[in-house]
Amino acid sequence: MTLTQLRTFLAVADAGSVHAAAQQLYVTQSAVSASLTALQRSLGTRLIQRDGRGLRLTEAGAVYADYIRRVLGLLDEASAAAAAEDDPERGVLRMAAVTTAGEQILPRLLASFRKRHPQIGIQLEVGNRERVRALLDRREVDLLLGGRTTARRDVSVLGVRPHELIIVAPGDGFRLTDQNDLIGWAERQTWLLREKGSGTRETTERFLDDLNLPSAPRSLTVGSNAAIREAVIAGLGVTLISRDAVQRELADGTLIEVPLPGTPLPRDWHLAAHPGTLPATATALVAHVLMTGEFRRPHQHQPDTEPHVPEHPSRAESHHSADTG
Repeated sequence: MTLTQLRTFLAVADAGSVHAAAQQLYVTQSAVSASLTALQRSLGTRLIQRDGRGLRLTEAGAVYADYIRRVLGLLDEASAAAAAEDDPERGVLRMAAVTTAGEQILPRLLASFRKRHPQIGIQLEVGNRERVRALLDRREVDLLLGGRTTARRDVSVLGVRPHELIIVAPGDGFRLTDQNDLIGWAERQTWLLREKGSGTRETTERFLDDLNLPSAPRSLTVGSNAAIREAVIAGLGVTLISRDAVQRELADGTLIEVPLPGTPLPRDWHLAAHPGTLPATATALVAHVLMTGEFRRPHQHQPDTEPHVPEHPSRAESHHSADTG
């Protein structure tokens, strides 16, 4: 088997057809078919099968695809790490972030990072928690900025930044009289939720369950924080959202914070990575966000999982201290 065969297999798995994969890879359909045939013959296992007018993975193919994504991600990581170590200022930072952090936290951090390191390339993926965690698991990114982390040993937290989840309503959508019956107010509202796979959606659902409302309130699914924010402003409903995402609207009165019991919910943004030595570009970004003061090092010591940071955080950051205490 070859790397070309493996990448072709993943392209077909993602696209669902030989034609779409060929367009994605800029090769002929016959080249894609030949590559698939050779790969399956070398493995002695059927990976792809017909599904109507398209193709889908067999059970064996789904398992194989999961491994191959991680293998190719690790190869890409190795190439990026070697290039960055050779010349950190011309390396590539591979990063993912959950939607709120990608929209509200990272832009200014990356802007200040680029001022210090204008030659470093940045590959940023933004999506819900399931999407970005999958990217980290497959080693398609080196750093992940997200919310709640798990206790799994394959992820280490390098930086922490506190934030709050609050309930917001339109500026004229909550009156002083509503404070006398907050539970009734919550029950009467339409709650705007993120898509499935979003950590904020799960938190909202748990929060509403904990309120023990007499009956389940109405809900409406909206696909992004920006869309939810605008929907609340337009009067379509209320939502639980990070204060980071609505600071401007709270300041100008377009939105108002509603003091439901149990809010605000304290949370942390976590800058996370796989254990082991970080690529020089990722090390430079970690050093930078700690230096800005927005993030701090986690309190807990993680001797078994903490990635090794070289004594020179990277030649790209060697003239800046990364230790903020």
